[in-house]
Amino acid sequence: MSTFSGISPLQGGRSIRILTYNVHSCVGTDRRIDPHRVADVIAQSGADIIALQELDVGRKRTGGVDQAHLIAGLLKMESHFHPALHVEEEKYGDAILTALPTRLMRAGPLPSVGETRGAIWVQVDVNGLTLNVLNTHLGLRGVDRARQVAALLGKDWIGSSAFQAAPSIICGDLNAIPLSPAYRTLARQFRDAQLLAGGKPRPTYPSRLPVLRIDHVFVSEGLGVRRVTAIADPLARRASDHLPLLAEIEPSAALTRAETRSVASG
Repeated sequence: MSTFSGISPLQGGRSIRILTYNVHSCVGTDRRIDPHRVADVIAQSGADIIALQELDVGRKRTGGVDQAHLIAGLLKMESHFHPALHVEEEKYGDAILTALPTRLMRAGPLPSVGETRGAIWVQVDVNGLTLNVLNTHLGLRGVDRARQVAALLGKDWIGSSAFQAAPSIICGDLNAIPLSPAYRTLARQFRDAQLLAGGKPRPTYPSRLPVLRIDHVFVSEGLGVRRVTAIADPLARRASDHLPLLAEIEPSAALTRAETRSVASG
């Protein structure tokens, strides 16, 4: 059971729970294909915004199911999906799910050699606060990850005026440990939620006996982190080869004051 079970999101302030989760095409460590089990893991987390990686849509290997649509429907949420890989009718990629009002800002490929990688960026309205959420799944090779992070920091994504105008969350399976160049490049501009939360950062891969911290949530200035947990109950250990990482995030007092002044002056 997640340590967040006693906290009600968006009460007593505007904290919000975001979960990043590589679902491995909904193939569990027991080799069962089960999107419903993945949805159960997510539902038990109480997350408000979910960033998913490695979703199959219409692929024969997983029964032709639209996993993004199915999981969103089970959670009573809407989904934005980007197919990093698209061959005929088969798709494979990343999604952002939420019941909050959203606007899709960009979804597209990243520089890749071999398996294509991509990213998806939405703006979410959290009780009047506009929040950028960017979900990505970086490559397996260090040289690819470096090029992909450089692209994300460029003018089409994070460097754009629209992105810079709002507080932001960058998350996903980066395939990058904290000592890697890709992680360090992002950490120069954003703050690792696990480090901000205090305590010992928790690894997320492989789910049965996690030793690698490669799934991350980064936040911009203006956002605080109450707590972060890698959900490691028996269900989560079976549902995918990654553990989901859940962060509770809230705007800082300074950002709240700035918003209040903006509303007053308007």
